[in-house]
Amino acid sequence: MMNAETFFTEAEKQRIAATIAGVEQKTSGEVAAMVVAASDTYPEATLLAGVSIGGLTALLITDLFLNDSLGYFVPLMVASAIAVTALSKIFPPLPRLFIPDRRKETRVAERALRAFYEKQLHATRDNTGVLFFISLLERKVWILADSGIYQKIPQETLLAHAQDIASGIKQGQACNALCRQIEAVGVILARHFPIKPDDTNELSNQVFTG
Repeated sequence: MMNAETFFTEAEKQRIAATIAGVEQKTSGEVAAMVVAASDTYPEATLLAGVSIGGLTALLITDLFLNDSLGYFVPLMVASAIAVTALSKIFPPLPRLFIPDRRKETRVAERALRAFYEKQLHATRDNTGVLFFISLLERKVWILADSGIYQKIPQETLLAHAQDIASGIKQGQACNALCRQIEAVGVILARHFPIKPDDTNELSNQVFTG
């Protein structure tokens, strides 16, 4: 599984932090970025991968090498399923193939919401926290904002920016895409939530991991 701690290089982390700091010089909004290895363990996908691939493997072996002897099929299927399940833990992209896209979307959204509260984005003075959340296993990005932001900016607008980040990750340009969209959302935040004279930095600008 991709390591959230090392997904961005140290230089990229500093660039992201500097981008957030630059945005927050123009808005009372509080921006944070977080990367997690996965939003769920998806045990049902691992089981389905083991049964499906294990069953197909056992069927091919009995058909090609054991003259369709059904007496070998069940033990071969069990052994193959166990092997595939073990492999899935080492190579997470394998069970990802068995996770419905809607379930991935749901789990990423739920994990982003949990992170929003864990990192105290809900506790800013003006309810203007914005979280850029990246979940590596699912290759999905979610942008979540507090109630003050939603009075002016709909979730659909934020998700359009999230899709650009997700595309950048697939192209190997994660840092560039994230910084670009932090700046783009920052322009919107500055328009609706300009900086206040007594504004303080309420959250760390460093990339959170989990």
